[in-house]
Amino acid sequence: MRQTNLTAESAEYVSAREELRQAEVELMRHRELVADLRRRLPPGPVVDDYVFEEGPADLQAGDAPVRAARLSELFTRPGRDLIIYHFMYGKRQTEPCPMCTMWIDGFNGVARHVAQSVDLAIVAAAPLPALRTHARNRKWTNLRLLSAGSSTFKYDLGSEDAEGNQDSTVSVFNRDDNGSVRHFYSAHPPMSDDIDERGIDLLCPVWHILDLTRPGRGNWDATLSY
Repeated sequence: MRQTNLTAESAEYVSAREELRQAEVELMRHRELVADLRRRLPPGPVVDDYVFEEGPADLQAGDAPVRAARLSELFTRPGRDLIIYHFMYGKRQTEPCPMCTMWIDGFNGVARHVAQSVDLAIVAAAPLPALRTHARNRKWTNLRLLSAGSSTFKYDLGSEDAEGNQDSTVSVFNRDDNGSVRHFYSAHPPMSDDIDERGIDLLCPVWHILDLTRPGRGNWDATLSY
């Protein structure tokens, strides 16, 4: 592999950079191992065919939702998995989560590429008109957006508690040979007693770009405007 060719690099720098490269190689290999373990999960449980509310981009407050969409209807073709991102917006989360919004900005950018292999949807507990208004403000034109405010979907999947507090989560579903929808995998920000915010970091490139720099990600946080 061709390395950077800067003649002014000190021997100390070259040695440290090689140590870092080896660590990066091992990290890549471990990520492949983790992904393989995920793929090898046994069939998950059959889940309810939850009903969501879906409407057009120009939906306004007071308009009737255009239609109900069942979980099983979010699969566009046989043999495809379905990824749902649980957006922290609705019930006790009265304003859209800025961090979730940043992530969904990114999903909107890559959605057409993701759609070549899997189905992707964003689900929030917020009323559909409020969700669609936020989507218009963010120019989310490539995403399927659904409200689950009147169902137990988010509570059952662990992204909402009994009081209506919201959390970010990613869930993956597939369909078995009988057509039943099964839960395949979910991940949440908390990973252990001492890791409460890093569980789904791999979904967001912003952190990884910042981590390339000497200051790293630090205590930077997203906002709805800058």
